[in-house]
Amino acid sequence: MNATSAATAGAVTFVWLGMVLAISFLEAPLKFRAPGVTIPLGLGIGRLVFRALNTVEAVLAAVVIVAVAVGAAPARTIALTATVTALLAVQLAAVRPALNRRSDRVLAGEDLPRSRGHLWYVALEILKTATLIALGITLSAS
Repeated sequence: MNATSAATAGAVTFVWLGMVLAISFLEAPLKFRAPGVTIPLGLGIGRLVFRALNTVEAVLAAVVIVAVAVGAAPARTIALTATVTALLAVQLAAVRPALNRRSDRVLAGEDLPRSRGHLWYVALEILKTATLIALGITLSAS
């Protein structure tokens, strides 16, 4: 893989990883522990934050895809790029809409049991994090 493409894709991958770690594994769980934050308030904040995060993730994914495509990347790099992009796509197309529908109901005042959708989102986030780490390491070695 050419050096410029590898450096660009690697830097963007690690920025993406940092954002996921900071938002998904630090901010999201902590906001519900803050004094005065109710479930509806936390859900409203979370929806805004994750909408912004997912928008930025889509842009970062596009940059990585372009850098990998123009950089004549090896098969492993292409596979990791496709995997992380697919994980993000599943989150955006399948899990987030269901979570949004549920949070709409909670925000409307319905008393609902804990959501299994969040477990799916977290599982995908863990897989995405591992894939971003592997992709970043692979690109750094290029």
